[in-house]
Amino acid sequence: MHIVDGALSNEVVIAGSVLAAGGIALGLRKLDIEKIPAAGMLSATFFVASLIHVPIGPSSVHLILNGLAGLMLGWAAFPALFVGLLLQAVFFGFGGLTVLGVNTLNIALPAVLVFYICRQGVAARSAITSAVWGGIGGTLSIVLTTLLVGASLALSGDEFIPAAKLVFVTHIPVMIIEGLLTGFAVYLARKVKPELFAELTVSAEATS
Repeated sequence: MHIVDGALSNEVVIAGSVLAAGGIALGLRKLDIEKIPAAGMLSATFFVASLIHVPIGPSSVHLILNGLAGLMLGWAAFPALFVGLLLQAVFFGFGGLTVLGVNTLNIALPAVLVFYICRQGVAARSAITSAVWGGIGGTLSIVLTTLLVGASLALSGDEFIPAAKLVFVTHIPVMIIEGLLTGFAVYLARKVKPELFAELTVSAEATS
Protein backbone atom coordinates (compact mmCIF):
# COMPACT_ATOMS: atom_id res chain seq x y z
CA MET A 1 0.00 0.00 0.00
CA HIS A 2 3.03 2.26 0.35
CA ILE A 3 3.92 3.89 -2.96
CA VAL A 4 7.69 4.20 -3.34
CA ASP A 5 9.79 7.18 -4.42
CA GLY A 6 10.00 7.66 -8.17
CA ALA A 7 6.82 5.77 -9.00
CA LEU A 8 4.58 8.80 -9.43
CA SER A 9 4.56 11.80 -11.72
CA ASN A 10 5.58 15.19 -10.34
CA GLU A 11 2.04 16.50 -10.74
CA VAL A 12 0.57 13.70 -8.62
CA VAL A 13 3.29 14.09 -5.97
CA ILE A 14 2.74 17.85 -5.70
CA ALA A 15 -1.06 17.62 -5.63
CA GLY A 16 -0.97 14.85 -3.03
CA SER A 17 1.47 16.78 -0.84
CA VAL A 18 -0.64 19.94 -0.93
CA LEU A 19 -3.86 18.09 -0.07
CA ALA A 20 -2.14 16.08 2.67
CA ALA A 21 -0.70 19.26 4.19
CA GLY A 22 -4.20 20.72 4.30
CA GLY A 23 -5.55 17.58 5.95
CA ILE A 24 -2.75 17.56 8.54
CA ALA A 25 -3.29 21.24 9.34
CA LEU A 26 -7.02 20.71 9.83
CA GLY A 27 -6.36 17.55 11.83
CA LEU A 28 -4.00 19.38 14.19
CA ARG A 29 -6.69 22.00 14.79
CA LYS A 30 -9.13 19.19 15.69
CA LEU A 31 -6.61 17.37 17.90
CA ASP A 32 -7.74 18.24 21.42
CA ILE A 33 -5.56 17.42 24.41
CA GLU A 34 -7.97 14.64 25.36
CA LYS A 35 -7.40 12.96 21.99
CA ILE A 36 -3.60 12.94 22.11
CA PRO A 37 -3.26 9.59 23.97
CA ALA A 38 -5.66 7.89 21.53
CA ALA A 39 -3.87 9.48 18.57
CA GLY A 40 -0.52 8.21 19.83
CA MET A 41 -1.92 4.73 20.40
CA LEU A 42 -3.50 4.53 16.95
CA SER A 43 -0.39 5.94 15.27
CA ALA A 44 1.69 3.23 16.97
CA THR A 45 -0.88 0.56 16.07
CA PHE A 46 -0.75 1.59 12.41
CA PHE A 47 3.06 1.71 12.51
CA VAL A 48 3.38 -1.83 13.84
CA ALA A 49 0.50 -3.41 11.88
CA SER A 50 1.69 -2.13 8.51
CA LEU A 51 5.24 -3.36 9.10
CA ILE A 52 4.09 -6.98 8.79
CA HIS A 53 3.95 -7.77 5.07
CA VAL A 54 2.36 -10.93 3.68
CA PRO A 55 3.50 -11.91 0.15
CA ILE A 56 0.69 -12.50 -2.37
CA GLY A 57 1.94 -13.29 -5.86
CA PRO A 58 4.31 -10.58 -7.11
CA SER A 59 3.11 -8.13 -4.46
CA SER A 60 2.57 -8.09 -0.70
CA VAL A 61 -0.17 -6.82 1.60
CA HIS A 62 -0.39 -5.64 5.18
CA LEU A 63 -2.92 -4.37 7.68
CA ILE A 64 -3.54 -0.63 7.91
CA LEU A 65 -6.36 -0.11 10.45
CA ASN A 66 -6.99 3.40 9.15
CA GLY A 67 -10.74 2.86 9.46
CA LEU A 68 -10.40 2.45 13.23
CA ALA A 69 -8.20 5.56 13.38
CA GLY A 70 -10.80 7.53 11.46
CA LEU A 71 -13.70 6.40 13.64
CA MET A 72 -11.86 7.36 16.83
CA LEU A 73 -10.10 10.52 15.68
CA GLY A 74 -11.97 12.05 12.76
CA TRP A 75 -9.76 14.64 11.05
CA ALA A 76 -7.07 14.07 13.67
CA ALA A 77 -6.35 10.79 11.88
CA PHE A 78 -4.35 12.82 9.35
CA PRO A 79 -1.50 13.84 11.70
CA ALA A 80 -1.63 10.49 13.53
CA LEU A 81 -1.20 8.45 10.36
CA PHE A 82 1.32 10.93 8.94
CA VAL A 83 3.62 10.36 11.92
CA GLY A 84 3.43 6.58 11.44
CA LEU A 85 4.22 6.89 7.72
CA LEU A 86 7.09 9.30 8.36
CA LEU A 87 8.73 6.98 10.88
CA GLN A 88 8.33 4.00 8.54
CA ALA A 89 9.95 5.91 5.69
CA VAL A 90 12.84 7.17 7.81
CA PHE A 91 13.67 4.02 9.77
CA PHE A 92 12.63 1.20 7.42
CA GLY A 93 12.49 2.76 3.96
CA PHE A 94 8.80 1.86 3.47
CA GLY A 95 7.28 4.20 0.94
CA GLY A 96 9.50 7.25 0.61
CA LEU A 97 9.91 10.87 1.60
CA THR A 98 8.98 12.46 -1.72
CA VAL A 99 5.72 10.48 -1.84
CA LEU A 100 4.97 10.92 1.85
CA GLY A 101 2.19 13.39 1.10
CA VAL A 102 0.50 11.07 -1.41
CA ASN A 103 0.78 8.07 0.93
CA THR A 104 -0.66 10.14 3.79
CA LEU A 105 -3.56 11.32 1.64
CA ASN A 106 -4.31 7.82 0.33
CA ILE A 107 -4.48 6.37 3.84
CA ALA A 108 -5.83 9.25 5.94
CA LEU A 109 -8.52 10.60 3.62
CA PRO A 110 -10.44 7.27 3.61
CA ALA A 111 -10.20 7.30 7.41
CA VAL A 112 -11.93 10.69 7.52
CA LEU A 113 -14.54 9.65 4.95
CA VAL A 114 -15.34 6.55 7.01
CA PHE A 115 -15.77 8.81 10.05
CA TYR A 116 -18.49 10.78 8.27
CA ILE A 117 -20.16 7.78 6.62
CA CYS A 118 -20.27 5.50 9.67
CA ARG A 119 -20.39 7.91 12.61
CA GLN A 120 -24.11 7.63 13.28
CA GLY A 121 -24.05 3.83 13.13
CA VAL A 122 -21.04 3.53 15.44
CA ALA A 123 -22.62 6.02 17.86
CA ALA A 124 -25.75 3.82 18.18
CA ARG A 125 -26.83 2.76 21.66
CA SER A 126 -26.42 -0.93 20.84
CA ALA A 127 -22.81 -2.14 20.99
CA ILE A 128 -23.62 -4.80 18.38
CA THR A 129 -24.99 -2.22 15.95
CA SER A 130 -21.93 -0.13 16.65
CA ALA A 131 -19.66 -3.10 15.91
CA VAL A 132 -21.42 -3.84 12.62
CA TRP A 133 -20.92 -0.27 11.47
CA GLY A 134 -17.35 -0.42 12.68
CA GLY A 135 -16.81 -3.49 10.51
CA ILE A 136 -18.33 -1.69 7.54
CA GLY A 137 -16.02 1.24 8.20
CA GLY A 138 -12.97 -1.01 8.45
CA THR A 139 -13.72 -2.67 5.12
CA LEU A 140 -14.69 0.57 3.39
CA SER A 141 -11.49 2.30 4.46
CA ILE A 142 -9.38 -0.33 2.66
CA VAL A 143 -11.60 -0.21 -0.43
CA LEU A 144 -11.18 3.57 -0.61
CA THR A 145 -7.45 3.39 0.09
CA THR A 146 -6.83 0.87 -2.67
CA LEU A 147 -8.88 2.99 -5.07
CA LEU A 148 -6.84 6.09 -4.21
CA VAL A 149 -3.56 4.19 -4.56
CA GLY A 150 -4.74 2.86 -7.90
CA ALA A 151 -5.78 6.34 -9.03
CA SER A 152 -2.40 7.75 -7.98
CA LEU A 153 -0.64 5.14 -10.09
CA ALA A 154 -3.00 5.41 -13.07
CA LEU A 155 -2.70 9.21 -13.15
CA SER A 156 1.08 8.85 -13.32
CA GLY A 157 1.01 6.88 -16.57
CA ASP A 158 -0.84 4.17 -18.46
CA GLU A 159 1.96 1.72 -17.73
CA PHE A 160 0.91 1.71 -14.06
CA ILE A 161 -2.71 0.68 -14.74
CA PRO A 162 -1.99 -3.09 -14.41
CA ALA A 163 -0.26 -2.39 -11.08
CA ALA A 164 -3.26 -0.34 -9.96
CA LYS A 165 -5.60 -3.26 -10.69
CA LEU A 166 -3.26 -5.65 -8.88
CA VAL A 167 -3.31 -3.46 -5.78
CA PHE A 168 -7.09 -3.74 -5.53
CA VAL A 169 -7.30 -7.49 -6.18
CA THR A 170 -4.53 -8.43 -3.74
CA HIS A 171 -6.12 -6.37 -0.97
CA ILE A 172 -9.53 -8.07 -1.06
CA PRO A 173 -8.53 -10.41 1.82
CA VAL A 174 -7.27 -7.39 3.75
CA MET A 175 -10.64 -5.69 3.31
CA ILE A 176 -12.36 -8.65 4.98
CA ILE A 177 -9.82 -8.99 7.79
CA GLU A 178 -9.80 -5.27 8.55
CA GLY A 179 -13.59 -5.25 8.68
CA LEU A 180 -13.61 -8.05 11.25
CA LEU A 181 -10.81 -6.54 13.34
CA THR A 182 -12.31 -3.06 13.32
CA GLY A 183 -15.77 -4.37 14.20
CA PHE A 184 -14.36 -6.33 17.13
CA ALA A 185 -12.25 -3.37 18.29
CA VAL A 186 -15.26 -1.05 18.20
CA TYR A 187 -17.38 -3.55 20.13
CA LEU A 188 -14.70 -4.00 22.79
CA ALA A 189 -14.05 -0.27 23.08
CA ARG A 190 -17.76 0.50 23.40
CA LYS A 191 -17.92 -1.96 26.29
CA VAL A 192 -14.82 -0.93 28.26
CA LYS A 193 -14.02 2.65 27.17
CA PRO A 194 -16.98 4.26 25.36
CA GLU A 195 -15.48 7.75 25.72
CA LEU A 196 -13.11 6.88 22.88
CA PHE A 197 -16.05 7.50 20.57
CA ALA A 198 -17.15 10.76 22.15
CA GLU A 199 -16.25 12.58 18.94
CA LEU A 200 -18.61 10.34 16.98
CA THR A 201 -21.47 10.84 19.42
CA VAL A 202 -21.16 14.64 19.39
CA SER A 203 -20.84 14.72 15.60
CA ALA A 204 -23.80 12.40 15.08
CA GLU A 205 -26.00 14.45 17.41
CA ALA A 206 -25.02 17.66 15.63
CA THR A 207 -26.22 16.31 12.28
CA SER A 208 -29.36 14.50 13.48
